[in-house]
Amino acid sequence: MLSYTEENYLKAIYHLSDSGTKAVLTSEIAETMNTKAASVTDMIKKLSNKNLIAYEKYYGVKITKQGRHEALMVVRKHRLWETFLVQKLQFSWDEVHDVAEQLEHIQSSLLIEKLDEFLEFPTVDPHGHPIPDKSGKIVEVRQIPLSECSGKKKIIVRSVKHGSPSFLQYLSKIGVYIGASVSILDKVEFDGSLEIMIDSKKKVFISREAAQNLLVTE
Repeated sequence: MLSYTEENYLKAIYHLSDSGTKAVLTSEIAETMNTKAASVTDMIKKLSNKNLIAYEKYYGVKITKQGRHEALMVVRKHRLWETFLVQKLQFSWDEVHDVAEQLEHIQSSLLIEKLDEFLEFPTVDPHGHPIPDKSGKIVEVRQIPLSECSGKKKIIVRSVKHGSPSFLQYLSKIGVYIGASVSILDKVEFDGSLEIMIDSKKKVFISREAAQNLLVTE
């Protein structure tokens, strides 16, 4: 059983490593966890002793197969709780992250399986991020930033890349949501901003930064 802090570090390393495919520098971990390098070094030793990560000097930290599974179980709990909070308790999608950060550390696997069943086995959370199944399997759908799309073809919003509360509130204000149908009407060369049509009824302008953080399928 991992401690609250160990789970947080492991999840951070998993995300920083692009789902476990590359090594992560200790400085990156320290910045993400908002802590000192010495604290990161101590945690690396603990996680290494549990065979959850492998550390090589000057190369960085790489998550092991066992570590990846443990990280995915934390991610699974987080995303299931976010889904529950939005679907069943009517939280808005910009309110759930911090609450789910607390709930993700509940250790009862039976509770999580019951929660999954109660929610009818969702495959994505309210932000469009895939939910790992109980074995840790995660199905990724190829998505591209809206900023990379062109033409007037219809596009479906699938997820948000960086879901800060202020960005999610902005999307709600202009009417963009997961599953929304979007058409690009115009792209401004000067700043990369886009004029888009949402669900064939609402025209809005969005910045290049916003378009880069909206992931879609064409």
